[in-house]
Amino acid sequence: MDQFIADSWDRSIVPVLTDYIRIPNKSPLFAPDWAQLGHMDKAVELFAGWCRAQEVPGMTVEVQKLPGRTPLLLVDIPGQRDDVVLLYGHLDKQPEFTGWNAGLGPWEPVMRSGRLYGRGGADDGYALFSSLCAIMALQRASVSLPRCVIVIEASEESGSIDLPAHLAALGKRLGKPSLVVCLDAECGNYDQLWCTTSLRGNLTGTLRVQVLKEGVHSGMGTGIAPTPFRIVQQVLARLEDPATGELLVEELRAEIPGDRSEEATLAAAVLGPEIAGKLPFCEGARAVDADPRELVLNNTWRGTLAITGAEGLPPIASAGNVLLPEISLKLSLRLAPTTDAAIAAAAVKRVLESQPPYGAKVTFEVSSSMQGWNAPSLAPWLARSMERASQLVYGKSAVFLGCGGSIPFMAMLGEIFPETQFFITGVLGPHSNAHGPNEFLHVPYAKQLTHCVAEVLRDHANRDSD
Repeated sequence: MDQFIADSWDRSIVPVLTDYIRIPNKSPLFAPDWAQLGHMDKAVELFAGWCRAQEVPGMTVEVQKLPGRTPLLLVDIPGQRDDVVLLYGHLDKQPEFTGWNAGLGPWEPVMRSGRLYGRGGADDGYALFSSLCAIMALQRASVSLPRCVIVIEASEESGSIDLPAHLAALGKRLGKPSLVVCLDAECGNYDQLWCTTSLRGNLTGTLRVQVLKEGVHSGMGTGIAPTPFRIVQQVLARLEDPATGELLVEELRAEIPGDRSEEATLAAAVLGPEIAGKLPFCEGARAVDADPRELVLNNTWRGTLAITGAEGLPPIASAGNVLLPEISLKLSLRLAPTTDAAIAAAAVKRVLESQPPYGAKVTFEVSSSMQGWNAPSLAPWLARSMERASQLVYGKSAVFLGCGGSIPFMAMLGEIFPETQFFITGVLGPHSNAHGPNEFLHVPYAKQLTHCVAEVLRDHANRDSD
């Protein structure tokens, strides 16, 4: 099995992923004209074409298109058992971002030391190929499998805005999966299997502060009119303690379950300084806490605020002595897995807009509000299977840990299928830098992870009644 997977990656998968990286199929939130550009259709046809070229008996490959929606790729592989496994990934991408190293770029694939650089390879174009490759490896080993359905969406990076419509259109075609496999998550290192047990939600929106109708000479205006930047600082301090980063709004806070706290302790013991070391700190900068366990909990079970964009601030080279009339900031709040995203959005809007300093015009418009997710208790067979797979493939124990990011599909499925088991993992490890510059897919780890997926699927097919 190992040899088949490695050969498939080298001969077939890496070349197609290389072509995929070249396609700037940005998610609809970042490319509202995606339909006219044609990049999304090109990417989905590339994926579908690769699937159709594989020798899988009875497999059907369908591109579902709905008016005004990004496409959805559905790969349906009949099985020999009366059961369904659903495997999930996405093919839309984040925008380019800045700061790529010399010789690297978002749309130009480069292979260096087993790392395939470029936008989307790790987040998470590889998921389709890894999923189908694992299934094909098991078929060649004569393992009797249930029906396997691979769903690849194209709006995940925009909060999966088109996915509910696609699920509604599919109706009962997906069946009732007993296992969901998702390959869009993180890994703490490239040395063992990492199993995601929770996902944070995400709340984004635009904070706008306006004081003047137009900019005025700073010598004439300052000291009379408050600067919009000062007002921004004041209203943001209602959300976040500027010294510690702790969120102050009660609706943004959540109790950490005991089992998740224990997982954080074990993961921190495995990773230690690597938790902070995975980030590219500049010289002299350090993490917000010296305790690895606290960093894990901050990143997986506590809400956080980041400013990810701004308007109204001119570039330094063209910044004159002008009192700016207004400033707009893009806010991105990561929410605890159990925080109600809708309640959080209403609370943030209320806190930011109420009693504006100096009577300034302060507004917060919510762009997206995505619910987090906390996994159901693992079935004993699945817990054993993940450990067995990790020991077999890596020679080390599996590690269970929450994920700092969001995968909206998991929350949707959790509501629809509350008794379903979830195997969520991924290749987004140290320095892989999804969404930022120098994103890469660690190809040797992806090969090993494909083997782990195959082992879990094997155990699922042969699981006992517990």
